[in-house]
Amino acid sequence: MPRKPDISIAGARKPAILLMGPTATGKTELALRLAEIFPVELISVDSALVYRGMDIGTAKPSPRLLARVPHRLVDIRDPGERYSAGEFRRDALAAISEIRSRQHIPLLVGGTLLYFRALTRGLAQMPAPNPEIRARLDQEAGRAGWPALHQRLEALDPKAAARIHPNDAQRIQRALEVHAQTGMSLSEVQAQGSNPGASLGDFLRIGLLPKDRIKLNKIVEKRFNAMMEKGFLNEVRALFERGDLQPEMPAMRAVGYRQLWQHLTGECDLEEACRRAVVATRRLAKRQMTWLRSETLDAVFDPYAPALDTQVSDFLADYLGRRAGSL
Repeated sequence: MPRKPDISIAGARKPAILLMGPTATGKTELALRLAEIFPVELISVDSALVYRGMDIGTAKPSPRLLARVPHRLVDIRDPGERYSAGEFRRDALAAISEIRSRQHIPLLVGGTLLYFRALTRGLAQMPAPNPEIRARLDQEAGRAGWPALHQRLEALDPKAAARIHPNDAQRIQRALEVHAQTGMSLSEVQAQGSNPGASLGDFLRIGLLPKDRIKLNKIVEKRFNAMMEKGFLNEVRALFERGDLQPEMPAMRAVGYRQLWQHLTGECDLEEACRRAVVATRRLAKRQMTWLRSETLDAVFDPYAPALDTQVSDFLADYLGRRAGSL
């Protein structure tokens, strides 16, 4: 990695760097290395890292690393609580403002692309939940199954259906509920979201997209096996034995946690739960890549390239140097 460049950018001109990519592409590790070189402070963009007690299965940085290089928006919720894209946007904006006040640059890193979109595009005014519509959809799903309702969503809103898994009951239900309430697709309603405005400054969007899908799939399996060796099952068991958590809660629907929970309830043996977890993680990575390819990115790098660190740091040094020189 190159030596730390001498870069000074006025507060109003500081960009927010967005480091995005699918799971198992080393985003956090790269961000940590960049923090050793550039005047950046890290903000996590991960819907699972917000939860306390979910460490192994989320590949959360160790307490020692977090002490050395703090990550905002990590360990800010109990697994029994919800955390929405709107809450993330509020918290991320506050963190960005705080970081800029110290003349540093915000570096947002993670794989929850819905959060990135909420930050950069604003949020639509969504209709409030309707218990009657939800009850009706639950009844229909009970008869036909959520994949059947996903097929209905695909006809109404292909864009939303492409990024929602056929078994993701919560998101399928919400998309169909919004359509029933407004007569518009969820994608149309979201497109009406307010622009975040110039006050946020510029965003520099960096995407990590693997060229080798086979390698990604192998790394996903290897990483999951390493998590199991570290005690992932015991971590899920501790959550299971709390007694106040349910499988439909957002935290427990996280990939890996959901499948091991199924094992603990007796739905499947451990071998099958692990197989399901690896398959679900690969599918998540595929959806993340599909979504990321639909975004406008300023730079794309292969996370498995031998010289990734140098490529990204050189790009940032050039970009930030040009920004500083334009003042």
